[in-house]
Amino acid sequence: MWRHPEIRTLPDIPRYWAQRDPQKVALLQGELTLTYGELHELSSQAGQALNGALDPATPVGYLGRNCLELWVLWFGAGKSGRPFVPLNWRLAPRELAALLEDSGVGLVVVEVEFADQVQLALDLMEHPVSMLPLAPEATGGTGLRDWQAGYPTEDPAAEVFGHDAALIAYTSGTTGRPKGALTTHESFSFSFLSDELEPTISWDRDYVALMVMPNFHLAGTWVSLPALYQGASLAVVPAFEPAAVLDAVDRYQPTFMCLVPTAIQFLLDHERARRTDFSRLKTVVYAGSSINASTIRKALDILDCDLRQFLGTTETYIISILRPEDHDLDRPELLASCGKPIPLVEVQITDPDGNEVPDGQVGELRVHTPMLMAGYLNKPEETANAVENHWYRTGDVGYRNPEGYLFLVDRAKDMVVTGGENVYSIEVERAVASFPGVSQVAVVGTPDNRWGEVVTAYIVVDPGAQLDAGALQEHCRSLIAAYKVPRIVNVVDDLPLTPSGKIRKADIRVQAAEAATTGR
Repeated sequence: MWRHPEIRTLPDIPRYWAQRDPQKVALLQGELTLTYGELHELSSQAGQALNGALDPATPVGYLGRNCLELWVLWFGAGKSGRPFVPLNWRLAPRELAALLEDSGVGLVVVEVEFADQVQLALDLMEHPVSMLPLAPEATGGTGLRDWQAGYPTEDPAAEVFGHDAALIAYTSGTTGRPKGALTTHESFSFSFLSDELEPTISWDRDYVALMVMPNFHLAGTWVSLPALYQGASLAVVPAFEPAAVLDAVDRYQPTFMCLVPTAIQFLLDHERARRTDFSRLKTVVYAGSSINASTIRKALDILDCDLRQFLGTTETYIISILRPEDHDLDRPELLASCGKPIPLVEVQITDPDGNEVPDGQVGELRVHTPMLMAGYLNKPEETANAVENHWYRTGDVGYRNPEGYLFLVDRAKDMVVTGGENVYSIEVERAVASFPGVSQVAVVGTPDNRWGEVVTAYIVVDPGAQLDAGALQEHCRSLIAAYKVPRIVNVVDDLPLTPSGKIRKADIRVQAAEAATTGR
């Protein structure tokens, strides 16, 4: 059973620990700390302020880097009975406007650096949304204190049920249109139970987790939550930057970190890596892709801790893990695996009709999990397409070997993973196609040692047209986030097509991989 059965919803976390150990440090950032007692009081007051600013159940948004205030706001949202909506601060204003409209947020708290960007988004919207600029306390600002001053610190204690949405997390589908996955309090609760049942996961109250990944990713928010559920401490780094993370390791002596493979590589390559004190580090969890043997060897040498890879999606949380004992340099074939399903999760490999296929045969991964989203906000048809009889269709293609290890042979259709960010080619293709002179375009990922993949466009231009790659990239930046803009632009005579006239992206990926290998 759950270790702390009194914690049934997310706002119960600060309530529970404030009662049992109010002086224990819950959150750290720079010189600033918040005890569980302070976190409970501040989040209760934030909940009261949200009730004063918004109608009941209206979601509240946050756009900014990691800070202590986002946790105060998230728990305050839960205490006042409303979902929390973390937003990607790298999105273009038009993209942000679409998400703000879809989510129905009434207030968006915005780190001051991004206020102009959000204002541009608000100017594009039909429905009014309030904006609250935030200067985090850890950087010398007043945080949320001025905004919520004057409101009572009594817990608003709104009635919250397990099936209520605690988080609206936006992800892109294969169509490239953003979808808000509704994650319930019950989903979070089952993830804590899954951790309890997983033999390679353990938590002590003296542990310190380091939050490095962005809060709009599950690797930032959901993966960080167990530290607070277990009454341990969570140290916050605003955003990944190798020197800042190494500083945080020396300062906070973390026992746990979650990173993407690109970030691990940046840390290991930093000139200070071998001078950093990793002595208390017990586990590094990574996600997004596998790591090659040479990087694992270096990580085991420098970090000297357990490595645990996970496969997950915004819709399902963690699906499978490659456990520490599977990071065996004598078994390199396992290093390409995404491991085995975690406790409470079932995985099927199916043919197009939904029938399970034998071990070793390639099919689509379908997942049955109690952590499954309640659906996509405002998108019943897309929810029905993604979830059939409580099984989530990942769109990932792979197989299971006779030992039960899962291997992916292709990711969700047309997705590029660059620096841990998911980019769907169709939204990039739309932006490229709107540039004058572009006749056809196909976007794929080119393998890259630093970024995992870089977004690459193969373009056929109109007869007689000339393409200025720099102007094209600038055009795309006005429409999509900078990390989605093609880094490599290739003008070609034609694109490979199927007999029905569809672009054969598999052939283009092979071409991109060969170009990366040969340097051509």
